[in-house]
Amino acid sequence: MAEHEHGTMNTDVQEKTFAGFIKACTWVAGVSIGVLIFLALVNS
Repeated sequence: MAEHEHGTMNTDVQEKTFAGFIKACTWVAGVSIGVLIFLALVNS
């Protein structure tokens, strides 16, 4: 049976995926706020 030692797993791929997810969420939030501001300015 294989023994696993805590802290030995390579998490580079997971960290890059999470960073991309956070970046995408930030862009979506920014675009959404921009669209809301635009709609408020043109009195939709």
